[in-house]
Amino acid sequence: MGSTVVLGIESSCDETGAGLVSDGRLLGHAVASSMDEHARFGGVVPEIAARAHLHALRPVVRQALDDAGLRLSDVGAVAVTTGPGLPGALRVGVAGAKGLAYALGVPLYGVHHLAGHVAADTLEHGPLPDPCVVLVVSGGHTSLLLVRDLARDPIARLGDTLDDAGECFDKVARVFGLPCPGGPAIDRAARSGSPHAVSFPRPLPGSYDFSFSGLKTAAARWAEGHARRELPVADGAASLQEAVADVLTRKAVAACVEHGVDTLVIVGGVAANGRVRSLAEERCRAAGVELRVPPPWLCTDNGAMIAAVGDLLVRAGAAPAPLAVSIDPSAPLEYAALHPAGAAARPVVPA
Repeated sequence: MGSTVVLGIESSCDETGAGLVSDGRLLGHAVASSMDEHARFGGVVPEIAARAHLHALRPVVRQALDDAGLRLSDVGAVAVTTGPGLPGALRVGVAGAKGLAYALGVPLYGVHHLAGHVAADTLEHGPLPDPCVVLVVSGGHTSLLLVRDLARDPIARLGDTLDDAGECFDKVARVFGLPCPGGPAIDRAARSGSPHAVSFPRPLPGSYDFSFSGLKTAAARWAEGHARRELPVADGAASLQEAVADVLTRKAVAACVEHGVDTLVIVGGVAANGRVRSLAEERCRAAGVELRVPPPWLCTDNGAMIAAVGDLLVRAGAAPAPLAVSIDPSAPLEYAALHPAGAAARPVVPA
């Protein structure tokens, strides 16, 4: 019996992604972004995102198949993001995945979006160590996790965002007059600034939870204290980035030490930030912790990471989702498999 080729579909926000994975190996992928359509509004508009997914889904799946040199008939399972995310955007991806699974007569797997980010690292560095600490930092989520077997075991949440997450960069970038998306713009601007120019706060120092609303407000108040023509954007960006990187990496490394874990994995869109990566490397080296961070293209939303979770579930013998599976836009992260609407949330795995 040959290996199963898993097609993964991601449509939780503004990227439409498709990827093909088999036995932990990425075969092909494609991503279409609608960010240019949202940029003039300063952020993602849900209705625009959903329409963009409708137009992009079929071409993206075809492009991923072409990239892999495969035909649709080669697909042996379909995995799709069922939450969390924008409701309309999620529905487009789930409807497309259901249609493909039904037409091909193959199993369908619902996947938690954040588990997809965790699994993305396996496509670059191989299987995750058991256990490992994972820091997920994306636009809408900041979570510190203790992960064992991603396909079989519950995911322990050590800390979560209490308010603003990675979108703190987007919001502050707008205040600073930088373009959307704000994360890369802050990273670029910070290269010519001083990280010590502004003493921004480090929120919740004694907890594994994260709060960036106060930091966002402090940056806005600082910007308001300058006339637009005098605003030292580079210094503000560098100081903001330093505060965020300091909080993220300090808590992540402390969690590794406290739980006796020798591997830290950082994933999600903000994991592409240069200062987060360099400070994590420095602190992990000092603590004797191995650091794993996927390449930047695997940090942002993509279908390959969803296919990676589907591949793990298939190989673990997990029960597929029924075709009646729905979406859960605010799903908590408990298991990698996410089968809302009456199906068991936990993957059923043989002992």
